[in-house]
Parts: sequence; structure tokens; C-alpha cells
Amino acid sequence: MLVKSYGSAVYGIKATTITIEVNVSRGVNFLLVGLPDSAVKESQQRIESALQMQGYKLPGRKVVINMAPADIRKEGSAYDLPLAVGMLAAHELIKNDRLEHCLIMGELSLDGTIQSIKGALPIALQARHEGFTSCIFPAQNAGEAAIVDGITVYGATNIKEVIDLLDGNGTLQPVKIDINREFLHNFTCESDFSDVKGQENVKRAMEIAAAGGHNIILIGPPGAGKTMLSKRLPEILPPLTIEEALETTKIHSVAGKTNRETALVTKRPFRSPHHTISDVALVGGGSFPQPGEISLAHNGVLFLDELPEFKRTVLEVMRQPLEDRVITISRARFAVEYPASFMLVASMNPCPCGFYNHPEKKCMCAPGMVQKYLNRISGPLLDRIDIHIEVVPVPFEKLSEQRPAESSKVIRERVVAARNIQRARFAKHEGTHCNAQMSSRMLQKYCEIDAAGQNILKAAMQKLGLSARAYDRIIKVSRTIADLEASANIQVQHLAEAIQYRSLDREGWGA
Repeated sequence: MLVKSYGSAVYGIKATTITIEVNVSRGVNFLLVGLPDSAVKESQQRIESALQMQGYKLPGRKVVINMAPADIRKEGSAYDLPLAVGMLAAHELIKNDRLEHCLIMGELSLDGTIQSIKGALPIALQARHEGFTSCIFPAQNAGEAAIVDGITVYGATNIKEVIDLLDGNGTLQPVKIDINREFLHNFTCESDFSDVKGQENVKRAMEIAAAGGHNIILIGPPGAGKTMLSKRLPEILPPLTIEEALETTKIHSVAGKTNRETALVTKRPFRSPHHTISDVALVGGGSFPQPGEISLAHNGVLFLDELPEFKRTVLEVMRQPLEDRVITISRARFAVEYPASFMLVASMNPCPCGFYNHPEKKCMCAPGMVQKYLNRISGPLLDRIDIHIEVVPVPFEKLSEQRPAESSKVIRERVVAARNIQRARFAKHEGTHCNAQMSSRMLQKYCEIDAAGQNILKAAMQKLGLSARAYDRIIKVSRTIADLEASANIQVQHLAEAIQYRSLDREGWGA
């Protein structure tokens, strides 16, 4: 008897439906074909043990299983459940009338319990697209899959629940998730800018970075507050939209990093990898490609502390994702694409000892050491960082001040207002949501500079020794500063402030 059940394979953040054809005939044999890997081939032992623990024994027959399309490699243990269901149906031990419209995924333990899988959300989205009416997932993954409207999702804890459901006498109920309710939570700041004493100029730079989606680097001695300020940046970013939350959740689902307590990722990600990270771990990859840190930071913040300590090869692989906001991982037989639209926030000491330009402590570095240290970061990478801001130690008077500083909530309101202006401005430009994403043509259209502004730009280029690559960045940042003030045009004062945020482009820095 020939029976078909359905599973799914995830490549990148997209799923492909896998048809599992099970044919039972005379003889005693077991054949599994269709390009399965070792984990899939080992499913026979897990399935037999799980069914035996639930009181089912498969007759000694010849079983041939084909996983189509046969040219796609099937990897992982998540096919255990659809394989087991197909085998039971082919042996006429359960009904098969519901299999045609049901997609099933799950890993089996030897006692029949169902373990979690990766990629439940993209699998459910593809199942709905292909006309399936229901999905059966492990209970741990059912919440994220139930976000998808128009398809019934069941969450099972053991294979007996699945068998009873397919036979029509089960008590398993569909999982329901209210997406709007996921967003109706009070926004609470785990850390707040009001905790930071002094550093008003740095807070201002971070507000501008958040308002325009600009990459930012903080340069200062140890203990000046670079890390503390950076970790508070997500608290002033605009809240995720439902579309952004779904896309972010898909990436975390594929990586197996979703929060089991919530169905959606509702807060912007903040990823802070250690400087010993490899380039594959940062951008993604492996023999079976998985998202890297830059994709896990999609729609959020990637924080690289002590930037010069990262291996140069690791930093250089970020150049293309920073520009294109997507990362493509190519293999001999296929290529996968992961979104990588993130804000880069980096911090670094100004020199190896950390006290170059310190107002009180003397730098102990030998001549040329400062420049050598800065040269660990390539010019093309710095070219993609819009704002450079120096962080100086806070004096005692500021540290002991009792007056509360401005809260993250107040700053966030200004950032959201500026983002709303940008959203309206770029409504006709698909894929452009903030000033940092503007192309050269958009700069000409939306960032007109008057004669006075051109003069100050020219003077900055000549007197401060700013590089030519800083020109576009200054204009983008000045456009954001104007948006924060709800100004239709870029004024001279906006350009003057933006010019201050190009510290590392100045001639003589580190000399």
C-alpha cells in the first residue's frame, strides 16, 4: 500500500515541502531513499522504539520510503514524526484520510515523546502558501507556528497524541495566538539612559544614530562608559512593527533560538559576540548553513566591543552585509540568503594602553603604536560607520550629581517622531526605511544643501582634513538631525553638528 505524508526542509529562512512516499509490499526489508543524511537514516531505530513504547508493532514487510524531491538533501532528525506516521498509515494501523492536507514535523525520543525542531515559523508559512489546512508540530514550537493565520496548528508532546488526532478520537486542541496581544505589553526598560551620569554629547550622538539607523563607533579610555551606553541603545529604538517581528522571529526560529515563553520576538535583538568569534559564526555558514550573529541582529543592534581586537578577516566579511543589508552563503549545489539589516555599534580604546588623549592620564604607548592600533580597522569598514564619537571620563562632580538625567522613554519619543518623518519620506522607495539606507540618488533628492551649507562643508574638508568618503555620511547624519528638529531643510547648524561626528577621519588622529 502506498501512502504519502508531508514534511518540510528549511534553507535560509524559506521552507520547501518534502513529500514522504511510503510503500509497503511483500518481503522483509527497509529502504530509505531521497538523499537523506545520517540523522534521517537513523530514524528507523528511533521510530521502532517509540512505536513499541506506545503499543504498536510494525509487521515484518518490505518498506520503501522515498523523500521527494530527491535532489534536495534531507538533514536532521525532524523527519522522525512524518516518517513514523507514514509507516503506520501504510501498514493500515491508522487512518490516512487527513494526511493529504496535514504537514507534520518533529523529532522522536525512544519513549515516544516529541522533541523541538528548528524553523517552525517558515515551515508553517510555506504550508499555508501551498494549501495545507493543518500542521502538527512539537508542543515547544506550536506557539511560533500558530502566529500564521489561515492554518490550524497542533502542538503534540508525544506520538500517541498525533495518532489519536489522525484517527479522529484525540483530545488535542489547536493552538491559538493573538498577535496583537503579543505587542500589547508595557514597554519596560531593563536599563535606562537616566542611569548614565554626564556624557550628554554621547547620548546625543546615540539619539541621532537611533533616529536615522546610523552605524556608530565610540572611542574612549577604559571605564568611560562605552559599553554601558551601547547596551542602552535598543531601549530608544522604535518598537518593532508586526512585519519586522515576523521576519525577526523567522531568523531566530531557523537558528533554534526562539523564546519558548513567547510566540514572537517583540523586542529588537541585541547581539554582542566576543572578539574571538570566527567569520563563519559572525556571518553564518557551515556545512548545513545557519544564520550568524549579523542575521540574528536583523532589525536590531550588533555590538562589537573592543573592535580592534576582532580578527581582521572577521571584520572584513561585514563590509558587504553592511552595504547590501543581506548576506548570501553559497555552496556548490545551492545558495541561501539571510537578511542582515542591523545597526552596528562598536567601541574601542584609542590606543593599546587606552589613555591616548586622556585629560588626566598619560599615554604609555611608543611612537607609532597608536596609528598601528587604529590601522587594525580598515578604511572601507570605517567608511560604513556614519558616526564617530569620543567618550571622555566623567568628572566626579557629574558622578555625584543627584539630579536625574533624561530617561530612555523621553529620548525614544523623539526618535519615533523622526522615524515617522522618514517613513513618510521613503514611502515610495521599497526597502528604504531610514536615512542611513539612502542611495546617492536619494541624497540628491532629499538632502539639498544651500550655499552656506556648501561653504561649511568645503571648509570642513579642507581645514579639518576630512576624507572624501565622509561627505555622504555627513549629509545623511545632518538629514537625521534636521528630522529630529522637524526641519524640512538641512540647515548650517545641522551640518556643523554632523561634521563633529567624524573623529577618525581627521588628519592627525593617532599620529
